[in-house]
Amino acid sequence: MSFDVHGPARTRPALAASATGASSPARPARVYGWLATAGIGTALVLFVLVSLARASWMQPPVPMPRVGPPFELTGWHLQQGTVTVLLWLSALAGGLGVAAGLVAAQRGARPPMRLLLAGAAVAVAILTVLPPAGSTDALDYAAFGRMLVLGHSPYVMVPWDLMRMHDAIAKSLPQEWDRLPTPYGPAATLEQFAAAQLGGASAARIVFWLKLCNAMAFGAVAITADRLLRSAPEARLRAHLLWTVNPLLIWQEIAAAHLDVLAAAAGMLGLIVACGWPAVPAAGHPRLGRVLAGGALIGLAADIKITYLLFAVGMAWALRKSAAACAAGACGVAGVLLPTYAWFGRPAVLAVLARGNKTTADNFYQLFSRAQDGFLMEHVAIIATVLVVCVAMLALAHLPFRATAHPAIFVALALSTSWLFIWQYQLPSYDVMIICLLILVPVSWLDVLVVVRLTAATIALMPGNPQPVREHILNRIYNYDITVLVPIVLIAVVASFIALCLSERWRNRPSRLEPRPELA
Repeated sequence: MSFDVHGPARTRPALAASATGASSPARPARVYGWLATAGIGTALVLFVLVSLARASWMQPPVPMPRVGPPFELTGWHLQQGTVTVLLWLSALAGGLGVAAGLVAAQRGARPPMRLLLAGAAVAVAILTVLPPAGSTDALDYAAFGRMLVLGHSPYVMVPWDLMRMHDAIAKSLPQEWDRLPTPYGPAATLEQFAAAQLGGASAARIVFWLKLCNAMAFGAVAITADRLLRSAPEARLRAHLLWTVNPLLIWQEIAAAHLDVLAAAAGMLGLIVACGWPAVPAAGHPRLGRVLAGGALIGLAADIKITYLLFAVGMAWALRKSAAACAAGACGVAGVLLPTYAWFGRPAVLAVLARGNKTTADNFYQLFSRAQDGFLMEHVAIIATVLVVCVAMLALAHLPFRATAHPAIFVALALSTSWLFIWQYQLPSYDVMIICLLILVPVSWLDVLVVVRLTAATIALMPGNPQPVREHILNRIYNYDITVLVPIVLIAVVASFIALCLSERWRNRPSRLEPRPELA
């Protein structure tokens, strides 16, 4: 992938240079473009290399089937310390590469789009056929699917029961969450069941089918964005930088096989189908069939992860002046959610809502509490809820692209960003919820905040091995990163988000796009 400059951005600097003798302003765009190419390319190559050698540095073991996929390079060993350093550097390079690419795009850089998309497709395809790396979550997914194949509910049974039964995939199951039922919705469980049916008694093969589904969802978002933005070169390039060639997303959703990308794809497509994009449906005359179908897609997203009901709020806001459209959208959402939860029963509802006061290791709330049993951490969910509501109200009132973004996309993005930035239990794989919508709104400072947050959170959880880092120095660095440095970055992002929402400079900044009319 390489960046180039063409059109007016090439001719205007030439005139200035001839008059002043200065170098062409197009050169900075090329410099940023090459930095983006180097950073993104380096990150993707390193992600592939460490995934090829997974067996030498990551637990639990995942025996490869005799006939692939997936595939693994045997006889090649990497030390866990080496992998940790490589992954930290690759995540940093990837984040900087995406940021440099965004700057290059604004300065007129236009890489060969086919080459960019082909490079992303190759990286995604390779990581799809390699074993899961960077997280053990996909092995938990395999366990939940396997339970359903054996006739048990993963909302009642836990992975430890498969270990106790000496099931065929028991040796590949991580112990970190082995006493907990699945926290995901019924649609996710059914996808895991299908993968377990296809994968049989091989954990590696089950995860391959899960990764293949992720790759298809990832590609669906990329293709949709490419088609919607094909007439706007800068917006199209920005969308592919934030999504398609973003190595941090590829690491989280393809290499590690987190299921969040499935919900993001369904939710984004649901908003587009139900509410139209870029045009808003005529006042009082939305097509009810489209709204029903879009609502069903959003219901599917929420049936994977219940938090995607925030997308339904965005749909309702865009259609709020048509009672029939709102009813059709609600029927679409309920038509997916109610039957599946009714089938799995009350345990499914309790399991999905069971997070409570749980926090991720890099949450920024720990900066204000010395003890996990202190007042703050004892009531962190209530405190976070109040803060989420306050920040959401601020974002809805003051995000700079409020007048130019599609109302459904804007509301869903404002709510999702507020929740992801503030809630005490967040993982970098969740950020697809923001980015799948961010690529459909005008460029703003929010791009930078999302990239910074995703980079820091990704580094905090690397290498993603349940085994502790053995090297003493690396272990100290890891503990410092996850308990101090990354929480500081995350709260700085929140503070910047709030400050810039309130800033008159950003509030009154003219947009490059004409305001879109809201639904009358």
